[in-house]
Amino acid sequence: MQQIKTSFDFEKPIADLVQQIEKVKQVAEKTKVDMSATLDELDGKLDETTNNLYKNLTGWNKVQMSRHPDRPQTLDYINMICDDFIEMHGDRTVKDDKAIVGGFATINGQTVMVIGHQKGKNTKERQFRNFGMANPEGYRKALRLMRLAEKFNKPVISFIDTMGAYPGLEAEERGQGEAIARNLLEMSVLRVPIICIVVGEGASGGALGIGIGDKVYMLEHTWYSVISPESCSSILWRSWDFKEKAAECLKLTSDDMFGNKLIDGIIPEPLGGAHQDPELMGKTLKEYIVKDLATLGKLKTDKLIEQRIEKFCDMGVVNE
Repeated sequence: MQQIKTSFDFEKPIADLVQQIEKVKQVAEKTKVDMSATLDELDGKLDETTNNLYKNLTGWNKVQMSRHPDRPQTLDYINMICDDFIEMHGDRTVKDDKAIVGGFATINGQTVMVIGHQKGKNTKERQFRNFGMANPEGYRKALRLMRLAEKFNKPVISFIDTMGAYPGLEAEERGQGEAIARNLLEMSVLRVPIICIVVGEGASGGALGIGIGDKVYMLEHTWYSVISPESCSSILWRSWDFKEKAAECLKLTSDDMFGNKLIDGIIPEPLGGAHQDPELMGKTLKEYIVKDLATLGKLKTDKLIEQRIEKFCDMGVVNE
């Protein structure tokens, strides 16, 4: 079993067992006493504890997992999945929004347009990427690239990982709401296959702005919701102290979303999360993408659009 690198409070039982195993190994080495039976027992207990813990994560635990600083981001997945990548910049109106990256790439020789949020890995990068919170020009850049993909009949793949669209006054002045709404409209009738994958956080319209697709997936330890638990808590209880309760009420986990038929599937992560084994996560993700590209590529354009629209129209409950 792989060694789990613990980071969160809820992973303490794993850390305690690992510490016990290390102490037993030290005693065995120092005293030359055979401790193999004890080590086997502890290893078995560690396996059982680890599996049970990650199978029963709460909504807030999954929010924490989705925010792990070592978790792979869009550019990481592009490097792992794609044979090459040519990044394209700018919305041809205002500027190049660094919170959203995109460009043509090839996967197993097939050309695709890849678009996604990029948060950054350290303080300097996060400031440069605006923490993955896009301005209107970011969504307009994404739409420009999607239209370009449509022009050349190339599929679109989007990686979703954002705390939400940038909420600043200047973003609203430049038409944040209109830019996101325009993307929803255009993506619903785009004449090429679209695969959307929530690889980290999927918050509000910031996520939905590149989230309309023929196939919409979530990685196992991600979340997708109209609002973050902290913001929900601050609105309902006037405090962030109830964020754990808000996370449960929002039903934002991949299991909740799949159960409510809001996504098409859940992509399993390596034990302990995508950050424990990024290469395995990238390999798994590539398998899903290649399979769906082959399936969606066989559909006629009109049928593709019809199925996409029907899927989103069937969501929720309507009383007439």
